[in-house]
Amino acid sequence: MNWISNVVRPKIRGLWTKREVPDNLWVKCPETGTMVFYKDLEANQFVFPGSGYHQRIDARTRLRLFLDFAQWQEIEFPEPVTDPLRFRDERRYSDRLKAAKAKTGLKDAILVAEGKVEGVSLIVAVQDFEFMGGSLGMAAAEALIAGAEAAYERGVPFVLITASGGARMQEGILSLMQLPRTTVAVDRLKEAGLPYIVILTNPTTGGVTASYGMLGDIHIAEPGALIGFAGPRVIEQTIREKLPEGFQRSDYLLEHGMIDMVVARQDLRPTVARLCRLLMKLPEPPPEPTIDEDTLAEEAQLATAAEKPAEEPAAASGPQPA
Repeated sequence: MNWISNVVRPKIRGLWTKREVPDNLWVKCPETGTMVFYKDLEANQFVFPGSGYHQRIDARTRLRLFLDFAQWQEIEFPEPVTDPLRFRDERRYSDRLKAAKAKTGLKDAILVAEGKVEGVSLIVAVQDFEFMGGSLGMAAAEALIAGAEAAYERGVPFVLITASGGARMQEGILSLMQLPRTTVAVDRLKEAGLPYIVILTNPTTGGVTASYGMLGDIHIAEPGALIGFAGPRVIEQTIREKLPEGFQRSDYLLEHGMIDMVVARQDLRPTVARLCRLLMKLPEPPPEPTIDEDTLAEEAQLATAAEKPAEEPAAASGPQPA
């Protein structure tokens, strides 16, 4: 009985047991509906092959893909008073903040770090849409200002990667007051002659677009990013007209002169590094040494010859001396 209950029955049950499959093993493209293996999507920097759709990514993933060797030093910022208005709708604002911090592991919607891009030192601030829609509140503004001040003190470029729905409604007028504060921090960089480059990702709307999001020296947008103040649906309901195809998308804005360039995620690193060198008048990195095919063939032949054992001398013919 022990053999039957301990061996036979578990094997029979194992035939009918459902294997556990990770939830994110396959990812569906929002545009084409094609299923893509998660590892392939991750290797392509979360850009769907074929459609080129840029999936939204969190702040730490963005830094890992953007900075050299995925290494950075996080810049701390002072934390303001939490929930000064004691705001409550369906939930307390303080409870929403706790849930967002537990979900993302961030202090607020902006993560500021110091690192390098292709050897160029810079300060980069990344907005995380997973933290209450990347909304701008007092803490997020403190993070942005701390990043601008760090760039000013170190004399390096400041790069901002946006992803936001605008000002944070739970902080009311206090949130709107952060728009001029961040604008002053950006103006200080410009007075010092330091580059301020803005990378607009999907989505960038509301008060962020109306303030520091559109004050950069150069504006780069990812393909297909929604960029504007109010959303297309709100505009259509207001003017009672159908908007043009692709309205408020990055390609449309590039054609109408609102942004400077549209760059795929895989090309952001070399593009930003090249712009920083140009604006900071830094020397170009030395070119990598190239070896022609003939030299490679000769080195391969020498390596092969060195690996072969030495041939033993042939035995002499004829009688050997005693």
